Amino acid sequence: MAERYSRQILFPGIGREGQEKIRSKHVLLVGAGALGSGNAEILTRAGIGKLTIIDRDYVEESNLQRQQLYTEEDVLQKLPKAAAAEKRLRAINRDVEIEAIIGDATPEVLEELANGIDLIIDATDNFETRMAINDVSQKYRIPWIYGACVGSHGMSFTILPGTTPCLNCLLRTIPLQGLTCDTGGIIGPAVQMAISHQSAEALKILVEDWDAVRSTFVSFDLWRNEYIAMKMSKAKFSGCLSCGEHPTYPYLDKENMTKTTVLCGRDTVQIRPSAQGELSLEKLASQLGSLGYEVKGNPYLLSVELGEERMVIFRDGRALIHGTKDLTHAKSVYQRIMG
Repeated sequence: MAERYSRQILFPGIGREGQEKIRSKHVLLVGAGALGSGNAEILTRAGIGKLTIIDRDYVEESNLQRQQLYTEEDVLQKLPKAAAAEKRLRAINRDVEIEAIIGDATPEVLEELANGIDLIIDATDNFETRMAINDVSQKYRIPWIYGACVGSHGMSFTILPGTTPCLNCLLRTIPLQGLTCDTGGIIGPAVQMAISHQSAEALKILVEDWDAVRSTFVSFDLWRNEYIAMKMSKAKFSGCLSCGEHPTYPYLDKENMTKTTVLCGRDTVQIRPSAQGELSLEKLASQLGSLGYEVKGNPYLLSVELGEERMVIFRDGRALIHGTKDLTHAKSVYQRIMG
């Protein structure tokens, strides 16, 4: 270990003791897109003990501009991001335990994953999931690191339960909702800057250097050469339902999690079936093929096309209906194809 991590061990903030701590820790990474792939690679190269990655999507060509773990071959194979990330990360560092979960980070799933987690890193693209992460963090006293970027702009904040304001508190002060979609495009340097802030904070937490953890909310715009760090201690709200004096963790209520949603910045609707269960993709492919659909697949998903209709079906029953943001139309396509 000494040779592989020698430059990291030489850094006074980590040292040999810190490296041993990193090796003993377990990080949950929610999302394996731009922020997720970058954070995953840094943590894997740093020698994290275990990294659990959950993501609901698959690799597309437009991802390659900024999502550093993926290749053109992953696009051709339509590999789920979690599976593609696992393959690449194992090739980078075989000593790190990688757990890849292809699925939605619902409140139920996040609570199931909470046991034994030392840190959660936000690499998702929607506030519904972020608010669930926030409540899991508060309920189980797990630090987490918020991050987002769009265009040339990005932001990050480290949330320590019982010490800092939570995301629910921040929403009373900072209008974060408008920065959830990449509809305005995005440049790679903004992604890398946000990753740098998140991963640096992650290393501080993993080595338990709590005094070094940043207490400010960071916001930057690389194109306009702007950088702002705001003190947020006064944002903590005693009546907050997530971290206040009488928390109820409202975002862990299963009924508050939508089953049909438009994916961020895309003409794609995700439909998650009410009933949990695993599909036989092989059987479904045979059935749909006999009905005239063009079906392609791999061990993780099926791509189904008929005319202008295109849908991707995962083994857990989730489906992505492409080419629409209309929820009613998407449901109609889903019902027609899935019966």
